[in-house]
Amino acid sequence: MDDIIKSALEIAMEKVEKLDEATDEERLKWRYRPQGEELAVKYLNEDSDLLLDVSEYAENVKKYLIGGATGILVRNISLPKNDVAKKANHRSMDGLKLLKNDKVEVENIYSKIRYLFTHYEEQGKQQREEAYQSLKADLTAKIQQAMQQQMGQLMSTKIDVEKQPQFQQEWRKLQTQLDSAYINHLNECKRELSDIE
Repeated sequence: MDDIIKSALEIAMEKVEKLDEATDEERLKWRYRPQGEELAVKYLNEDSDLLLDVSEYAENVKKYLIGGATGILVRNISLPKNDVAKKANHRSMDGLKLLKNDKVEVENIYSKIRYLFTHYEEQGKQQREEAYQSLKADLTAKIQQAMQQQMGQLMSTKIDVEKQPQFQQEWRKLQTQLDSAYINHLNECKRELSDIE
């Protein structure tokens, strides 16, 4: 046991020693990326002027600030499941467009994202409604059959299957499956956005 603790301590000490060997670039990155993240959070929550906030820093650290801010803004883009998500998407995408130099490439990716969101809201909504009704019908039939077997033909009580825990659990699982293809495509677009200068 002492060998394991010593090994862990030795590993930690080696890491600390390597910190002393960090380059100036690494130190700048460690210092300013978190500040860029804070600027993005401020932009999203307080409606601040992101470009003005970034412009207050020296030129040699702006790329780290932008890198940190980009990470936060990209992570805040999600499927438009409700009005809050739509608003957050719009705000995040506006912020990214401000920070990125290649506006044309950003707009090309935004076209893909808008198409994905439109598809999600139209065809995806229809798919979700059909899957919901199908699941509801299947589980209603199964529950009624089980109750008839237990209580005989006298059973004619109507069951609100939507309130059953089994239905809720199956519906969440089905929603996750239906959303997964959209999420995969969105994640690819988000990776492309992160890579743009």
